[in-house]
Amino acid sequence: MSAQPNNALPNGYQLMDYRIVRKIGGGGFSLVYLAYDANDQAVAIKEYLPGSLVKRGENDLVVPIADDNLQTFRYGMRFFFEEGRSLARILHPNVVRVENFFRANDTVYMVMRYERGKTLQEFIRSHRGDIRESFIRRVFAELLNGLREVHTQKLLHLDIKPSNIYIRMDGSPVLIDFGAARQTLTKEQPKMMTMYTPGFAAPEQYTDPTQMGPWTDIYSIGATMYACLAGGPPIAADVRLLNDKLIPATKAWQGKYSHEMLAIVDECLQLDHLARPQSVFSLQKAIMETKDLVIKPPTLLENLRNTLYKDIF
Repeated sequence: MSAQPNNALPNGYQLMDYRIVRKIGGGGFSLVYLAYDANDQAVAIKEYLPGSLVKRGENDLVVPIADDNLQTFRYGMRFFFEEGRSLARILHPNVVRVENFFRANDTVYMVMRYERGKTLQEFIRSHRGDIRESFIRRVFAELLNGLREVHTQKLLHLDIKPSNIYIRMDGSPVLIDFGAARQTLTKEQPKMMTMYTPGFAAPEQYTDPTQMGPWTDIYSIGATMYACLAGGPPIAADVRLLNDKLIPATKAWQGKYSHEMLAIVDECLQLDHLARPQSVFSLQKAIMETKDLVIKPPTLLENLRNTLYKDIF
């Protein structure tokens, strides 16, 4: 079923304790708004609104397009809400901060800290073909600190791509817009459209979701690093599975970037998930070992968490 056009909540709309300023993003699964809270602090609010199942009705309520969509919609709403609850437990500077989640208008909302800066996708577009290796290494080494914490909490992101990585004004990266709830709903409910981003989704997301793990996010990390080199994504994994014509990074950019970093990209982009780095820690170690790189040391709390959870994945 194709997605229906959904009307965003109007500018100035009062949503619980938040005043909507304008819509700033969204897709087939949700809409994202810039809003201000009761203390006049900027926040980003994500509204669960899968366009293939529901539409905006009277009094701004979310209503099913067809009666038999209701069960599927509620199924996804539960996962969306649980994802918000899980993300709210993560307090890490490189992971989007979830501040609140609530039900209203017969759907659910997730309130996140509003980050100022620009996406990595915007950075790639403005520096196409001319991104320094030192920048790539620093950004991904820091970003992996956050992803490691996500995996420690037994969560997967499942939608890592340049547009879901925000570069703050101080240059630090933050991981936004998790896709685990979308993946779960798409897998379990055939009414939902498959919502993978070509080039960044791992092969097992297309073929066998039971094989997903930290290595699934690692494929997407490799694809995002590749985009920093190429200015765009690698060949989509489902296409590669049929006829893999992807030129290895070690050949495509030989002499422009270090062989060590290019080899990391190639390893992350292996179609066989067992051939990729199996944990964020091992990938981060490779990035940091192959080049002199100044990384902020983990805090005492991070060290304690890593000690307690190092064997989870």
